Amino acid sequence: MKKVVKFGGSSLASAKQFKKVGDIIRADKSRRYVVPSAPGKRNKNDTKVTDMLYACYEAASTGASYGKLLSAIKERYEQIIDGLELNLNLDYEFKTIEENFIAKKGSDYAASRGEYLNGIIMSHYLGFPFVDAADVVFFDENGVFLPEKTNDELEARLASMKQAVIPGFYGVMPGGRIKTFSRGGSDITGAIVARA
Repeated sequence: MKKVVKFGGSSLASAKQFKKVGDIIRADKSRRYVVPSAPGKRNKNDTKVTDMLYACYEAASTGASYGKLLSAIKERYEQIIDGLELNLNLDYEFKTIEENFIAKKGSDYAASRGEYLNGIIMSHYLGFPFVDAADVVFFDENGVFLPEKTNDELEARLASMKQAVIPGFYGVMPGGRIKTFSRGGSDITGAIVARA
């Protein structure tokens, strides 16, 4: 049996939470395909990374000061990486994100980076291959999800993979523009992966 497991933001908000998730996955060898959300709140006064990304994008795309906002996001991920003692550096990813924010790649792109980065960390932590949702989840030019095209591509991709981490919440439109599902969309990704 193959199982798809999806973990929400509060489950992946810190290194401590990541370790709990790792234990859950490793406790059952049939839990092979993992769909992570972006880091959520660590406590009631905390801010979800998705909201931090929206704020940072708003600032960067309008020419306002965004450095502190971007540094705070980077710090959240570095704390997780350090807490998991991973040999992983996301500097290149953050440089790309910063360039794309300034280039106004869209708020959907901005929001999706939380799942994307958490997916990279999760794949390193578990030793599972990383599959970018932008390579396997498709929308048409109007932003309507394409279930059959997505299923065909994802089924073909996963057929050769015993395990994988596929970030939730987003996919791609023609021309490479990132499109997100509505909030809570990682659940949808989980269902998409389970079908494939």
